Amino acid sequence: MSPINIFIWLGIIVLSFYIIIIGKALLIPLVIAIVIWHLINALTKDYRRLTRYLTRGKWLLPYMLGLTTAILTFIGVIWFIINLTSSNIAEVAAVAPKYQANLEQLMAKILGLLGIEETPNLMHIIKDLDFNQIIVYFVDGLASIASSAGIILLYVVFLLIEQNTFRQKLSLVTGGGKREEAALGVVHRINADIQTYIWIKTLVSLLTAGISLLIMKVIGIDFAEFWAIIIFFANYIPNIGSILGTLFPSLIALVQFDTLFPFIMVAGSLGFVQFAIGNILEPKLMGRSLNLSTLVIFFSLVFWGTIWGILGMILCVPIMVIVVIILAHFPHSRPIAILLSQDGQLK
Repeated sequence: MSPINIFIWLGIIVLSFYIIIIGKALLIPLVIAIVIWHLINALTKDYRRLTRYLTRGKWLLPYMLGLTTAILTFIGVIWFIINLTSSNIAEVAAVAPKYQANLEQLMAKILGLLGIEETPNLMHIIKDLDFNQIIVYFVDGLASIASSAGIILLYVVFLLIEQNTFRQKLSLVTGGGKREEAALGVVHRINADIQTYIWIKTLVSLLTAGISLLIMKVIGIDFAEFWAIIIFFANYIPNIGSILGTLFPSLIALVQFDTLFPFIMVAGSLGFVQFAIGNILEPKLMGRSLNLSTLVIFFSLVFWGTIWGILGMILCVPIMVIVVIILAHFPHSRPIAILLSQDGQLK
């Protein structure tokens, strides 16, 4: 590669980072809209497949009816999540100081039973563990999504409209014929891979949150539905997401009840659910859709979390998966995708 090309690529990289940081307010809603767009298309396909299966191939749900049903389903789910979250945030924040006081008293009792005098550093850490701030920080990311609902909705609408005219535009750009078919095949494979990842990740997160909700309900954890929503979104965060999904309800059980048994039950059962789904079920469902290097995932988590906050942490893996899938489908960029992958084996 000539020095001029190297200089051009370095300039493109620097400009890209500048745009990502400066254009945060516009890019985050766009990325969320792309994820929603893929989810709607995946749900549309599943609705159509379901009708074909139920009618044993005699009837296929029309595309527009399937798309409309998928959009209405998604709107209903989002409305339910926003309504449930908004109604619980104030209540959770109100009891957070009580939980924190109970945690401080519990730590003092444990130190007393162990015959250890109060350790200033430990107690200082416990006092600095502000439940209210932790909860508000995490939920603030979800609230920012709601505040950007209008622009996200517009992005989704335009994406849905543009997908109907994409074939015609691609034909004009490529000149038709074999070039059009080849380009269309690449685009379809990229969309199919991205939809597969996002859809499976969403279903896995929903399953994790559903089982966790049932466990918390049986044990009697306060605001179980709220914590289930937190678990659902935290499951998108690699590595630390499963820890957060277990930590929050476990701490609530620790300070809510007078005995340690509920805490042990919550921590053990939710930890097992996170491990079983995250390390056994999800890899089998994902297959090669998620073949990212652990180092790349960690770097992505730190990078996107630094510049985009909690939303960046939630979106970091979907963004990297989309990037790797796109890079893997083009000969010139495939080596980069191989370097970003776990074992170099790409579809």
